[in-house]
Amino acid sequence: MLLEIRDIEVHYHKVAALKGISMEVPEGGIVTIIGANGAGKSTTLRAVSGLEKTTTGEIWFDGERIDNLPVDKIVARGIAHVPEGRRVFPDLTVEENLRTGAFLRKDKAAIEADLADVFAHFPRLKERRTQWARTLSGGEQQMVAIGRALMAKPKLLLLDEPSMGLAPVMVQEIARIIVEIAESGVPVVLVEQNAELALRLANFAYVLETGTVALEGPALELHENDHVKRAYLGG
Repeated sequence: MLLEIRDIEVHYHKVAALKGISMEVPEGGIVTIIGANGAGKSTTLRAVSGLEKTTTGEIWFDGERIDNLPVDKIVARGIAHVPEGRRVFPDLTVEENLRTGAFLRKDKAAIEADLADVFAHFPRLKERRTQWARTLSGGEQQMVAIGRALMAKPKLLLLDEPSMGLAPVMVQEIARIIVEIAESGVPVVLVEQNAELALRLANFAYVLETGTVALEGPALELHENDHVKRAYLGG
């Protein structure tokens, strides 16, 4: 397994946000985490990327324990995290935003090649490469955030609510790009409030409820699960 989360807990002050969860992410495909607001989905991603410290348990990535490493060391090992809300640099251009994703890299020729690949994934960004990020639509800013993460040359991409607040046509565009990224060889962990979309895109799924793993299994099987249908799919 590329990523192994072993019985981790995360506390906010005295409140347990994660209560001993375990997950695995293989070296290919898309794994999704679904659940209601406050279930611990974003906290899980933040624990993996080092933004939240675990109270107990272990996180292993590519054969190395990482839960005690600082964020920059985790990024350097190949984990890129696109947080909820996009968080682009509004007063930098599209291209400048993208290049910030490569700030730990020294391989200049490879950086230029990867920038060209990002523009191939996101032709709309190539058209807007000199535009200020603050002038972009929400969907275009989401593309910048994902493209910036790809510039880190990740071994694993963490995506937190990439469809939030987007028009339906842009949601489908972002979905296409996520599948394209996974097919290019970068596995994806996808946190999504839109459970229908997440289960349609993913190979494997975890359902979080109040900080615990309530269900797990192949995404298509969970899509047909009666509890999942009632709780998350509106039927």
